[in-house]
Amino acid sequence: MKKERIVLGGGCFWCIEAVFRNVKGVFSVVSGYAGGARANPSYENVCSGATGHAEIVDIIYDADVISLSEILDIFFEIHDPTTLNAQGADKGTQYRSVIYYGDEEQKRVIEESIAKHQHDFTDKIVTELSSLPEVYPAEAYHQNYYNLNASQGYCQMVIAPKLQKFMTKFSHVLS
Repeated sequence: MKKERIVLGGGCFWCIEAVFRNVKGVFSVVSGYAGGARANPSYENVCSGATGHAEIVDIIYDADVISLSEILDIFFEIHDPTTLNAQGADKGTQYRSVIYYGDEEQKRVIEESIAKHQHDFTDKIVTELSSLPEVYPAEAYHQNYYNLNASQGYCQMVIAPKLQKFMTKFSHVLS
């Protein structure tokens, strides 16, 4: 077993978390905040746009089961990395597309993945790529949000279609 960590932001953390909770080889997915200046921000702080933090998911995975490259294939499929500070109706710097890496090898794999996936988009990928900053877990009510609130409107209209698209295209990595 080879435990690795990657931190991804691609819009609302509920969406990204819901997908990666279903990936074989993923041990944990924690919704949180990263990339800003304020220590221990609250959801309200981050939503104000004043903290500089992005909504992220902190993923621990077994690299012997799923590679970083495969994780990034999923990531680039389930959000639009070409929209700056927005995903659908969610707008603001907290919804930016971002990848925080832990070392130079991860950075190399990420850069290769961005180059590969650029061919899938007409517009330029604007995903921020930065070294891993301090990560702050989101409040308890944000964790495992989709599974605990699947009948809620946002879950039905936004998360469920992304989850279905993922399950159809990536059935080989379902846990």
